[in-house]
Amino acid sequence: MKFTFTEKRMDATPAMKEYAEKKISKIDKYFKTESEAFVTFSTERGRYIAEVTIKNNGMFYRVKETTSDMCASIDSAVASIERQIRKNKTRLEKRLRTDAFEREVQIPVDDEAEDEEFRIVRNKRFSIQPMSVQEAILQMNLLEHSFYAFRNADEGDVFAVVYKRKDGGYGLIMDAKD
Repeated sequence: MKFTFTEKRMDATPAMKEYAEKKISKIDKYFKTESEAFVTFSTERGRYIAEVTIKNNGMFYRVKETTSDMCASIDSAVASIERQIRKNKTRLEKRLRTDAFEREVQIPVDDEAEDEEFRIVRNKRFSIQPMSVQEAILQMNLLEHSFYAFRNADEGDVFAVVYKRKDGGYGLIMDAKD
C-alpha cells in the first residue's frame, strides 16, 4: 500500500505516521491490487482529526474521525473504513456487475484559476466510466458527496448524474436520447 501523509495545523511525529501506516496497511488484505492511502492529520479546538481515504481500482473509501487522542482517531478511522469496505464490497459482488472492482478511473487535477465574472477556483478532468445507477449511488455515498456523474450502463452509456435529495431519497438526471 502506498501512503501519502498530510498535516494541517499540526506536526505529526514519525512515530505517529508509522503507527498510522501499520494500522491502515491491515486494510490491504481486502484488495487484490495495490491501493493508495491518503492520511490527513489535523487538530481543531484541542481535538485530533484523522481523515483516511483509500483508493483501489477507482473505488474510494473515506472516513473522518475526531477524538481527544490521535491514536484513538486512527484506530476508529481504520475500524470504520474496514466496516465500510466489507459492507460495500459484498454488496457490489452480489448485486452489481462482476468487474465492479476491476475498473480503473484516472483523475488528473488542474488547479489553474481563471479571472472571469464567475471565477473557477479548481478544475478537474476525469474519465467517466459506465456503471449502473446502484453502483453510482454507492460510489457517491462512499465519497460522501451530494452528487456523482457517470455513464449509465443500463441506458446505453448516456451521461447521468445521481444526487442526494433533502428528503433522504436519491435523484437521477440523464441526458435525453434523441
